[in-house]
Amino acid sequence: MPEIFGKPFVTQESVRTRILELGQQISQDYQGKDLVVIGVLKGAYVFFADLVRVIQLPVQIDFLIGTSTKKAGHSSKTVKVWSELTEKITKRHVLLVEDIVDSGLTAQVLESHLRKHNPESIEICTLLDKPANREVEIQPKYVGFEVPPIYIVGYGLDFEQKYRNLPYLAQMDQAKA
Repeated sequence: MPEIFGKPFVTQESVRTRILELGQQISQDYQGKDLVVIGVLKGAYVFFADLVRVIQLPVQIDFLIGTSTKKAGHSSKTVKVWSELTEKITKRHVLLVEDIVDSGLTAQVLESHLRKHNPESIEICTLLDKPANREVEIQPKYVGFEVPPIYIVGYGLDFEQKYRNLPYLAQMDQAKA
């Protein structure tokens, strides 16, 4: 692997195991409910695909594109929603799937955007949670891994739009981030 990947922070097997556990918990929590699972592109695409395949319920899926500007591994305060839903979510249960909840700003803006459609409920599921970097009060209900404030790539997470295809999570060398 190229030097930029650093050492694996979370192995591919650990990620798969945790996603299976999350899928089982989500299946149990939403049993008998009308669930729409919404993935946040681009970063959550790998996690989202693996997660929805292990949820043992009939679900509908949709996607949003929400971005925050990143500089030197830190999110900015500018968040933009680039797309609209194709599914109706009024009076339905919504699970918003993120790659990472860092400052919380993107998740907060997306949740606010979704609330305008009057869903029955909204919960957040994230592969990675960095509570040490939180700037707003938001708490994902489903968390794959809580991580310290380091820069991580792989499994959908990028550095300059690269390395999303890495099958595990790796800590980036801070000198390169």
